[in-house]
Amino acid sequence: MSSATKNVAVLGSTGSIGNSALEVIAASDRRLRAIALSAHARLDRLIAQAQQCRPRWVVATDKEAARIFDWTGLPKESELVVGQEGLERIVAEDDVDIVLAGIVGSAGLRSTWAALEAKKTVALANKESMVMGGALLTQLARERNALILPVDSEHSAVFQALQAGRPEEVLRVVLTASGGPFRELPLSEFRQVTVDDALAHPTWEMGPKITIDSATMMNKALEIIECHWLFDLPSERIDVVVHPQSVVHSFVEFVDGSVVAQLGVPDMRLPIQYALEYPHRRPGKAPRLDWDRKWQLDFSPPDPERFPALELGRRCAQAGGTSGAVVNAANEAAVEAFLEGELHFTEIVPACCSVLDAHNFDPNPTLQQLMELDRWARQEVSRWVCA
Repeated sequence: MSSATKNVAVLGSTGSIGNSALEVIAASDRRLRAIALSAHARLDRLIAQAQQCRPRWVVATDKEAARIFDWTGLPKESELVVGQEGLERIVAEDDVDIVLAGIVGSAGLRSTWAALEAKKTVALANKESMVMGGALLTQLARERNALILPVDSEHSAVFQALQAGRPEEVLRVVLTASGGPFRELPLSEFRQVTVDDALAHPTWEMGPKITIDSATMMNKALEIIECHWLFDLPSERIDVVVHPQSVVHSFVEFVDGSVVAQLGVPDMRLPIQYALEYPHRRPGKAPRLDWDRKWQLDFSPPDPERFPALELGRRCAQAGGTSGAVVNAANEAAVEAFLEGELHFTEIVPACCSVLDAHNFDPNPTLQQLMELDRWARQEVSRWVCA
């Protein structure tokens, strides 16, 4: 194995991002190695991955699930680590070079924090961490000389396009959105949207939570907040356009009128590889665009009545403080309630707005405050559902 091999801790390895990351690592010609894998409760899948990758550490964050699981299939060279505290210890190990933060939701915040505190490069796929604690995380990265590399396809595209100019030359950033399955559905029919309807994404294959976020366009609301913190841009210089083909992943407009975009197939292996191999570009597993066929790329402004989540995202990006943490937690709880049949699709965003309005805003929260507000917001959604 080359001395230049980068050791990657893949957090959330059994999810869609984690699976794609392991494919990228396997195809890297040993430039990358999965040194640690983590999962919460999908331990059968975690064992199968460990048998294939032979990592040094395997982390199961659900202590009870780990206690009753049969670990006889764990490779002898892999050390089993249990619990959230164990995960935070592993990301700080000297032999870990890159942490792929692929845990979905607010559950990924503490491990992302631990990695930055340990001066690691973080390939950030967990947008919720930045939404909740963007000010704290970016400050910590500066203080510890750590690096945050975006993995979300939109923010990876912005990161790449920004290299075409200097920060003072940027006029605005435009995030693209597929529009989800309901971009043309009459508004009068939104009340009848079922869970199966909302999970039928026309372009991307994602987990249920992220797929529902795409249908409400809450994913773009969260991405506006993330973009604000990642690139130090005010919310009024971050726009969204609907682009159904999902080929243009985002673009940057400069003050002279030039627009630089990043294009590619809608395949998460591409931005994952860019982050893990950065600053180099290497051949990889993602397919290429076929320029021998005819293409039509459509762009249109989002309908604010159809997608009220976007204004909520702008509001949180502008306010900062505790706003992002509250909306993120409320959305996670509301999406779960929708998937369980306890909320209508059209009630997800209003529930988030209601909880945001009800919270005690703090412009300069601590990490502990953010975690406490995360729990509070979920409880508020539960009361909202029962009301």
